[in-house]
Amino acid sequence: MSQASDPPSDVRPAAAAPGSRAMVEGNQAQASPGVAGWLPPWLNLGWFFGLLLVAATFLAYLPALPGQFVWDDDAWTTRIPRLMRDASGLWTMWSKPGALQQYYPLTGTTFWLDHQFWGTWTMPYHVENVLLHACAAVLFWRLLLKLGVPGAWLAGAVFALHPVMVESAGWITERKNVLSLCFYLAALLAYGRFTAFWRGQEQPAAGENNSASCRWNAYVWAFLLFLAALLAKATAFSLPAVILLVCWWKRGRIRWRADVLPTLPLFLVAIALGLVTAWVERNTVGATGPEWAFTFPERCLIAGRALWFYAAKLLWPAHLCFVYPQWRLNAGSLTQWLFPATAAGLLLALWLLRGRIGRGPVTAALFFAGTLFPVLGFMNVYGMRFSFVWDHWVYLSSLGLIALGAAVAAGAAARSGAPLLLYGIAAVLLPVLGVLTWQQCRMYADLETLWRTTIVRNPNCWLAQNMLAFHLAEQGRIDEAVSQYQTGLRVRPDDAGVHNNLGAALLGKGQVDEAISQYREALRLKPEYFEAHYGLGEALGRKGRDEEATSQFQEALRLKPDSFLTHLALAKSLSRAGRLKDAAFQMEEFLRACPRANLEAWNSPVREPALAALNDLAWFLASSQRAEDRDGARAVRFAERACELTQYKETVFVGTLAAAYAEAGRFPEAITTAEMAIALATQAGDQALSAKNHQLLELYRAGQPCREPATPARPQPAASQR
Repeated sequence: MSQASDPPSDVRPAAAAPGSRAMVEGNQAQASPGVAGWLPPWLNLGWFFGLLLVAATFLAYLPALPGQFVWDDDAWTTRIPRLMRDASGLWTMWSKPGALQQYYPLTGTTFWLDHQFWGTWTMPYHVENVLLHACAAVLFWRLLLKLGVPGAWLAGAVFALHPVMVESAGWITERKNVLSLCFYLAALLAYGRFTAFWRGQEQPAAGENNSASCRWNAYVWAFLLFLAALLAKATAFSLPAVILLVCWWKRGRIRWRADVLPTLPLFLVAIALGLVTAWVERNTVGATGPEWAFTFPERCLIAGRALWFYAAKLLWPAHLCFVYPQWRLNAGSLTQWLFPATAAGLLLALWLLRGRIGRGPVTAALFFAGTLFPVLGFMNVYGMRFSFVWDHWVYLSSLGLIALGAAVAAGAAARSGAPLLLYGIAAVLLPVLGVLTWQQCRMYADLETLWRTTIVRNPNCWLAQNMLAFHLAEQGRIDEAVSQYQTGLRVRPDDAGVHNNLGAALLGKGQVDEAISQYREALRLKPEYFEAHYGLGEALGRKGRDEEATSQFQEALRLKPDSFLTHLALAKSLSRAGRLKDAAFQMEEFLRACPRANLEAWNSPVREPALAALNDLAWFLASSQRAEDRDGARAVRFAERACELTQYKETVFVGTLAAAYAEAGRFPEAITTAEMAIALATQAGDQALSAKNHQLLELYRAGQPCREPATPARPQPAASQR
């Protein structure tokens, strides 16, 4: 944002007549008359350049469009089925801050709509992200035109095609970034209509409607657009401060009544939603603990180096990586202190030189540093667990340096008397950026490509090693997953998550003892680790150590009381241990907590184990020889639920329901249900099961319930009932 946009009166061009091309194009012609004069007529048509910018953006992002869901995308789509199922999910997103990964309900709403229209077809998600990024580039260009920044068209094009932006536009979960920026820039444009800060003068431009009603209408729109930006992503909180910064840049002063007072409501909303986001980041996302326990000097080191890192990547976008290596902090190192010292020194120098070089450079630098502040290390952000810098964190902040760079290039071309030089620079720069963006998009094709590319670029990235192994395990490639986890442990041997995941992979291979060892190591490193307690319970259950398994599941439930899977696992463990009453209680809790859709969906991983547990418990509650174990009412509830879920077509479940009715004293229903079980068994050609149910039918007709021999340590249903 060069001060060339506010030249001294002796070099300021004469005002154009109303309706002339200079008036149509606005302050770009005023700020850089030499360059504007060389623009061909077709490029002077704003709408055409906007379309060209959108088309170029889509061309550069073509490889990203067919990409699948990658890391964290499921947190906004497939992992929240209850929120996506119907309109009640929308209400939950807006009314409950912890419902989504972060309290960004407007972003969540867009994903909810996508789910209704597209389901899990990912191409429309990518098209929307790229379209939002292109719209942000167009709005950025229009805002710079209004502000009179030279080279506005170049800045918009650089932003649209810069490969650093791929992490925001090509990664589905970063919908929040591109959506928020669109509203952010639109709010700035609307606020500019309210305060006219882009002219640097008090009087309205010729032909501009400056009535009080129009101005306040613009203010209301700016407020609503700013609120939308915050509800898409809270990093938009900087807008009121940016408004005051622009007022100072254009006018040289900030007026209390005209400039500060109108921004107070914006500041209040920004602070309120910022506090909500900070709370969610700590309490829901989990950005708290020893991994964020940095001293203040260490946070200063992070901030100073991050500022230079982002500036360098914007200037020279080489070696871009999804997860950058995490720096080792040493507050005693003079070399590391050079980063914050030189960053602060540069800001001070630009401030002191504002009288000679103009207020534009210091404005751009303050915008860059100020909008980056939340992710510079002074506040806990979850991503800092893996790296201190991420490309998507600089998405908004990059606008300042890109605008400054374009203004400097346009000003230099104009002063050199060779305005075509700017087009020559653009003709080389923009295709190079477009090709780099095209190449960067390829890494978002799918999970495996993302993590393997990250490992190539950052071999010591334990996150990529761990997540790639987890993905391989999900695909059934267990041997590859184990090898990958072991590689990750060599990089980060004290990571509880990697030990836990390795334990799960070993359990999948049947190496139970080795899995138990890994789970115990994970719990040594992180005692309050829900997943490790659950996994250890599963492994101990495989070894027949049901009392120990039960203890682990109970600890897991203490950490996550509403985990329906843990209620189910604990019910099965208690049942195997012969504690049927306790098992029945846990099964009731499971049915209360488990979403109905998880039981009804045929491909749900919960369905089969839940049905088996329901049937086993119902059978024992109905047929146990020990009176203290029997509970006819509960047996009926469990058996009826199993039959409902299988539409009364499973012989075993129908036979169990008949036994439950008999135990409850409902013999007419027991007789009818047993006859149904016999018919199903006969139809399936299962003579043994048919004969067993004939025997039980005779008991029910005689008014007697079923009694099976008890096996207290590890009860199992009769073979004919399995």
